[in-house]
Formats: sequence, structure tokens, C-alpha cells
Amino acid sequence: MNGTLIKNLPWQRERIVVVELQGPIISGSRVAEQLRLLNSVAEDHRAKAVVVEVDSPGGSAALSEHLHRALVKIGKKKPVVAHIRSAGLSGGYLVSCAARVIVAVPTAVVGSIGVIIARPVVRELLDKVGVKMFVSRAGKYKDMMQPWREPTQEEEEKIKELRDEYYEWFIEKVSSSRNLPLEKVREYATGEFFTAAKAKAMGLVDELGDLDTAFDIASELGKVPREVTYVRPRRALLERLISPVGAAIVRQAMVEMDSRLAPRVEFRGTPRPPHWS
Repeated sequence: MNGTLIKNLPWQRERIVVVELQGPIISGSRVAEQLRLLNSVAEDHRAKAVVVEVDSPGGSAALSEHLHRALVKIGKKKPVVAHIRSAGLSGGYLVSCAARVIVAVPTAVVGSIGVIIARPVVRELLDKVGVKMFVSRAGKYKDMMQPWREPTQEEEEKIKELRDEYYEWFIEKVSSSRNLPLEKVREYATGEFFTAAKAKAMGLVDELGDLDTAFDIASELGKVPREVTYVRPRRALLERLISPVGAAIVRQAMVEMDSRLAPRVEFRGTPRPPHWS
């Protein structure tokens, strides 16, 4: 069997690969699965262009950066087009910025460039139930993000410094990715989100359109027929053992519990885009 015939076999044809990045970016295990998937796409000789379908309010700063970096690596080998389906906010927008072209429907929401450092404070609750914390620490600031006490004024300053460092990094990343002046991005970086129609005029989005528009652009950039394949991570054992609905409920409960109790730095916007009822 000659090389041309092998290349034309259905499973060997050159194609556009679609990767879905949806929901809050807060689960380390889920992002690890997505990173493995993106690495396999990068090495797949059949994938001549990649469309990343983004629908996310953002989430963990570090996890968002991991996804951004993975897409940048793919972009060095083959064109990447981002399609913002409903929301590309904060960390979700950072991920989109790794693409060569960003496409969004006019009514999608985009932006929310900013940083949140959050942690619960449960001191009053502990007092009510009669629980006292004994802490032995080595390191002046070792427990400054723990939930059983308020931060001191000095600790608040430290947290602000950390917040501002993340904020400046985010601004610089958007500026370089979108080829926008740093001060212009700083004007946009108020945490506000915009419709994609407005974001296009601002330079935050390249094209207005649906997923077909993204496929057309990917086909042109990758010089590949408009043959599309969706790739998804393998389902976790939990999801294979119990019903999909039950697995989703359990996973979401675990993610929410973890995210609410742990200190976190987030590139995260509104959890719910505008909708019509």
C-alpha cells in the first residue's frame, strides 16, 4: 500500500481538530486531562489546524496559564483559532488569547481582565461552635491565608502586592498576545466584560461569527479541507461506573467544596453570562 493511498484512508486524512474548553477553570485534575489532550493534538500529524471552543468564566490563574501555554505551543506547529461560544471571561479570555484568531458571536461576553484573591474567613463560626485553633508555625507569614483568622494589616499589604503582580502579568499577556498597547489594555482591565461586538472594535476579538466561521478560518490558515474532528478526554472511571448525571453532580460538589475552602488566586469573571428567558 503506497503512501498516497494510506494518506487518503479516512482515519489518516488531514483535518481540523476541535477541542472544547468549557466551564470554570478550577479543577486541577480536569485541566491535567485537557493538557494531555492538547499535547496529543500538538503531536498529531493529521491535525493541520485546531479550533478551541471556549465557554468559560475563568478560574484559577495558574491553571488558566497552563492551558494558555499549551495552546501557544500548538500554535508554533499549526494554526489555532479560538471560538468563544457564550463567555470568554478572565481566565477563559486568557486561554482564548493563545489563538492566532479569536472568533465570537456578537452576543457572547468577552473580557473581565482582572484578578481576585479570595479565601473564606470562618473565625466567627468557629467561635459559635466553640472550636479554637492551635497553630505552631515556622515563618512569619506561613498562616496568613488560613481561614480561622482575619489577616493583619501587614498581611493585607502582602496580599495586595501578590494581587498586583498577577494583574500586571495578565495585562502584559493580553497586550503581547493581542498586539495592543500596554496602556490600552490597562484601560480595559477593570474587570468589566463586553459584548463580542464591542470587543471587536476594541481589538479584543478578531472576527464576529459562529463555529462555522471559525472552521472556515482554520481551513484557510491550515490549508486543510474543512473536515472536522472533535477530540475529548477519556471519561474518568467515576463517570464510567455511575450514570453521567450522578458523576457530574459528585464531581461538581467536590470541585465546589475544594474551591470554597482553599485560598485561591483567580482570573475569573461573572459565573453566568446575560440570557434571555
